[in-house]
Amino acid sequence: MKKQRKAASPSSDSESTAEEQPANSEASPEADTLEVSPENELPEIQLEDLPDRARRAAENAGWKSLMPVQSRAIPYVLAGRDLLVQSRTGSGKTGAFLLPILERLDPERRGCQALIMVPTRELARQVEQEALTLGAELGVRTIAVFGGVGYGAQLKAFREGAHLVIGTPGRLLDHLIKRSLSLENLDVLVLDEADHMLSMGFYPDMKRIQAFLPRHRFNAYLFSATFPPHVMRLAGEFLLDPDLLSLSRDHVHVLNTEHVFYPVPDMDKDRCLVRILEKENPASAIVFCNTKSQVNFVAIVLQRFGFDADALSSELSQRERDNVLRRVREGRLRFLVATDVAARGIDIPDLSHVIQYEPPEDPESYIHRAGRTGRAGAGGQAITLVDLRERIRLERIARRYKIDILERELPDDEEIATIVSERVTVLLESRLRQRDAVEQERLQRFLPLVRSLGDNDEEGALLALLLDDFYQFSLHAPPPQPPPPPQAPPKPKGQGSRRRRGGRGRKR
Repeated sequence: MKKQRKAASPSSDSESTAEEQPANSEASPEADTLEVSPENELPEIQLEDLPDRARRAAENAGWKSLMPVQSRAIPYVLAGRDLLVQSRTGSGKTGAFLLPILERLDPERRGCQALIMVPTRELARQVEQEALTLGAELGVRTIAVFGGVGYGAQLKAFREGAHLVIGTPGRLLDHLIKRSLSLENLDVLVLDEADHMLSMGFYPDMKRIQAFLPRHRFNAYLFSATFPPHVMRLAGEFLLDPDLLSLSRDHVHVLNTEHVFYPVPDMDKDRCLVRILEKENPASAIVFCNTKSQVNFVAIVLQRFGFDADALSSELSQRERDNVLRRVREGRLRFLVATDVAARGIDIPDLSHVIQYEPPEDPESYIHRAGRTGRAGAGGQAITLVDLRERIRLERIARRYKIDILERELPDDEEIATIVSERVTVLLESRLRQRDAVEQERLQRFLPLVRSLGDNDEEGALLALLLDDFYQFSLHAPPPQPPPPPQAPPKPKGQGSRRRRGGRGRKR
């Protein structure tokens, strides 16, 4: 259960647009938007109220005060209550779970007591660095584990009894399968940036890790920028009756639609759309255009870049239209490009993203477009691409309907290359783990060729060709997501219900 607290906001659908504070700087006054707190709410905590060891660690790390998400979340972690926290990068959420976790760790006990799963090696390094800074004088042994580096330092840290392990699901699973990492002493599990982990394709690895979780009682915490249905289902698989916490001053938007726009150059808008889709990697999305010619152009661009996309416009024959609609309803078409008229009456379950290639001419159409995501209490994103002229039109729409639309910076080529490289690595590592001993032995004959191709820039293009083919193939299937829960048969009248989480492997 949760309770909501709302100040004089122009809309319960809106978000604060104030800039995020740097970690542990003086917090700005609270914005007038929505907050969500647990029913049995714990009082906020300040730096001077922390347990002695945690307070000294924070002060030694140079913290002047606690960020809002830290003040609100830390009491729940210290109290051992499972928690869902909606929080963006830069809000101080890493400290919100690290500081109380370090307080709970026992340096005298060898082995992994806390496990933090993150989506990327870069985030693993960042969390590790903050953990080392905060735990410098606590005697806590910390290690970050991720792919792309050797196993030596990681194995050494496990042998020495690392207390805090931070890692990407793929490399963590490798260690668990090889028995170099044990979770028998685990007390705390954190899923950080859960929405990003799912978009990277880590769900199958996370499910396999679940089999290695201990049967004894432990606490779990999930942090995510958004809470679309698949993130909520993931929480149901790893957390037990969690509290939900959100703070408006952290730009957190709970269980409804997040409105975002990207300023883009008019002549390069199609390439910008490709970058956004590669970054977000939604399971499914509708891309809205204002004209039939734009619909056809955008659909062709997406298809040429390997996306499973198709157009829906009034120019299609009834047979072609029925075929597209059938693929949409059966979940076999990932990206639908359409005008408002053509998309009328189409409902895609669990639609996490609506992308507007351009803002609509009719302001009311913006509401209809954005309303296709974030349904039934779930979270979603409405993303709009605007050039300088269209930005003025979007600002008028925002003022008319009192919607706070956040501006985001377009990811550059280097950022997209990093995201795509990590995603491909995740998918390839997962496929490699599925191969048996004979199949892995068969791979060995190609290793000399791979090494020779990698040493030559011109021949290296052959490797790039294979990786590109594999990546384009992956774009035709959404990243694996937690399945919807099976429908329970109706209970006899008067019979109570008992909640039970499968796969958690722990007792309460």
